[in-house]
Amino acid sequence: MDHPSEPEAPPAQQTARARRDASRPAGRALPDAPATDAADATHAPTELQLAAAADTFAMLASPARLHLVQLMSSGHFDVGALAAQVGLSLPTTSQHLSKLRLAGIVSARREGRHSFYTVEDPHVLSLVEQIFEHIAPDGTLAPDPPIQDSRA
Repeated sequence: MDHPSEPEAPPAQQTARARRDASRPAGRALPDAPATDAADATHAPTELQLAAAADTFAMLASPARLHLVQLMSSGHFDVGALAAQVGLSLPTTSQHLSKLRLAGIVSARREGRHSFYTVEDPHVLSLVEQIFEHIAPDGTLAPDPPIQDSRA
C-alpha cells in the first residue's frame, strides 16, 4: 500500500515497505506497542515541538556544551571560571555560551564588565540532572533504582 505522505521510495525500499505493511494487521497496533485512543493522540508532539526538542538535544550533544550546562546548573559563573573548569580557551567557551544563549538554554546577566551565566529553566535543570543520574561515572548506564512494592 502506498502512503501519500511518504515520498516515492526506490524499488528495494518499496519492497521492504510492502512487506512491512503486509505483515501488520490493518487498524491494529503492534503487539508490544501500548494501545492508544483519541485522547492519547491529542498529546502527541507537534512537528514544531519535535524540531525544537531535536534542536535542544543537538545543542547538548556537544560534551563541552553539556559540561558547561551541568556546571551552570549549580550557580552563576563568568566565562573565565567556566573555561578553567571545562579546560577550554576563553574564545571557545564564549562561542559555546553564545550558542547556548541563542538556544534559550542559558541566561546571562551583566555586572560591570563581567557577564555571569546560569541555567534557570527548571526543565533543562531536570533534564541535565536526570541524564547524569542515568549515566554512571564510568560512562555505562547506571542501574535502575529498585522498584518499591506499593503493597508494603
